[in-house]
Amino acid sequence: MKIAVLIKQTPDTAELPKVSVAEAQSGEIKATMVINPWDEYAAEEAIDLAERFSGDSVAISLGQAGEVDALKHALAMGVGEAVLVDERIVAGGDEWAIAGALAEAVKTQGDVEIVLAGKMSVDGNSGVVYAAVACKLGWDLLVNVTKIVDVSGGQVTVEQVYEGGQETVQLPLPVVISVAKEINDPRYPSFMGIRKASRAKIPTLGPGDLSVAPSQTVAWGNLRKPEDRSSSVQIFDGATVQEKAAKLVDALLAEKVI
Repeated sequence: MKIAVLIKQTPDTAELPKVSVAEAQSGEIKATMVINPWDEYAAEEAIDLAERFSGDSVAISLGQAGEVDALKHALAMGVGEAVLVDERIVAGGDEWAIAGALAEAVKTQGDVEIVLAGKMSVDGNSGVVYAAVACKLGWDLLVNVTKIVDVSGGQVTVEQVYEGGQETVQLPLPVVISVAKEINDPRYPSFMGIRKASRAKIPTLGPGDLSVAPSQTVAWGNLRKPEDRSSSVQIFDGATVQEKAAKLVDALLAEKVI
């Protein structure tokens, strides 16, 4: 069995507020780039599944040439292989085009039976790419998975959560799975893992390697940073709880919160 995990290289969340509109438009972001935090859970689960079921794992990421820090992080954690997909393949396309390139990259990795992905990326926040990958591959999709119970007999059994409940689901392989953060605790890369990853030669799949249909180019015509939010704290005095609650209600009414 082979497990592919989709990861993305994103700005460090501590530095996201520093990213300018011009940097976002050009793609030349000066912030520290790291593995998307949500994808660490998917990478950890890929490592765990490979160990539990005697499989192999590969990390796949789409980005500019040389954008391999996130892939090397996955390798340092323990993912077996890594592949970079040159973003020129999508040529400014939207999430549908990105999903097409990632799906074709999955097909090049042999007999992949499970594709793992994080909930979303901290920069785009769309949370739709993994669903589009499942559609492109023609595979079933499982979301908000908190536990992969078993993989056997050509089927996968998982626990997934939804608003107000949890359910156990069994589906035939192959399948795309989006994991929730409750599924595991991502490990820290070991010193030896970091050394091994630093020496790894990560292959790149370019425009001539994948068969991806042309996609409509997406242009950001009105990109701007959100306005700064202001907040204040007010403490209500009163001899009794009832007096404090009454003052709180009056303040909420004045602000038209209730």
